[in-house]
Amino acid sequence: MIHSPSVWTVMLALLGVHLAGMGVFLAVPVLAPAIAAEAGIPAALAGVHTALVYGGALVSGPLTGAFIHRFGGIRVLQAGLVVCGAALSISILAHPAALAVSALACGMGHGPVTPAGSHLLAQKAPANRRSLIFSLKQCGVPAGSMLIAAVTPLIAAAFGWRAGILAVAVLLISMAVALQPLRRPLDAERDRSARLGNLRTAWATALSSLAILREVPVLRRVTLMSALYGVSQFCFSSFFVVFQVEALGVPLTEAGFRLALAQGAGVVGRIGWGLLADRAGARPVLTGLGLATAASGLALLLSGPDWPGLVVTLAGMAMGATAIGWNGVFLAETARLAPPGRVGATTAAAGFVFGACMLVGPPAFSALVQASGGYALGFGLCAATALVGATLIHGARTVAKT
Repeated sequence: MIHSPSVWTVMLALLGVHLAGMGVFLAVPVLAPAIAAEAGIPAALAGVHTALVYGGALVSGPLTGAFIHRFGGIRVLQAGLVVCGAALSISILAHPAALAVSALACGMGHGPVTPAGSHLLAQKAPANRRSLIFSLKQCGVPAGSMLIAAVTPLIAAAFGWRAGILAVAVLLISMAVALQPLRRPLDAERDRSARLGNLRTAWATALSSLAILREVPVLRRVTLMSALYGVSQFCFSSFFVVFQVEALGVPLTEAGFRLALAQGAGVVGRIGWGLLADRAGARPVLTGLGLATAASGLALLLSGPDWPGLVVTLAGMAMGATAIGWNGVFLAETARLAPPGRVGATTAAAGFVFGACMLVGPPAFSALVQASGGYALGFGLCAATALVGATLIHGARTVAKT
């Protein structure tokens, strides 16, 4: 008889997956000033990197359900992490084309990570602790961001930016290996005889999961909210370091440390908001987080070189606690609202919409920076999307489901 791991074991494993996985999003943006100087491109194009990662995720993410059915959730996670590690290594070539290919391939590896994790965790999380457990799992995102933001600039200062990139690649592949003990018990129900079929058929089947959003209106609102909140989250994470270096004259290592503090606030926020949502409900918590994100974005919009460093740091931490702190509550609510047995497919559908918005949001931030010569309009975009998202979730009708 195969011993089934506890919900806490699964949660800790997935936390580690998300911790390592954030390297595909932040390693290049955090080191953008150094990479851009060698590649001869503007550092503000970090938003394009984020969009390309999500473009790759749009290719693989909708296929997650079929992959899980055939190979199992753990194997899908392992394969994704290995692809991410190999793809990230391509960026050390420092050529614009190599950076673009690296970002796209990283996205293809990362696309199945969140829906596969939700599939594994939803089977074990008790309803009365769902928001907390999902939030704890999602703490790997800001924790990983904190690690990348704090450590890669230090590695780059000592050994060059390529060493920072390769260190993250090693972390990704090591995490894939660490998951192996969970493969047998958690992937026991996979269908080894299932066929993926050709890509066209798989895509048609996968995209049919988007119908879930049409069938459940409140889920559609929650999904659109997440996409808008995601614009604020990833624009902040992608540009906070570059903004400080270019607009405020802050050294790279100090700017990275401030982003690490902001991501640390996101860790605390995800736990706190998860606890609060289990008591007060997801909708009021998500609404409040959107309003608080907008206020934090406004503070960054107004900041300048004459602002004390402590004030900029606190504004970043407020943004981290709110713009980064909402994801666990959202994923728990998505799992609650999903049709029976379709948590993975529903999360993948939500991820597709999220990723589509990421194709627009971060590049729009880059375009605003290039057009205006400053970062104020970009942070204005963060505030605006958060406000619209808060309005959507506030107007959502509550659906009772256990």
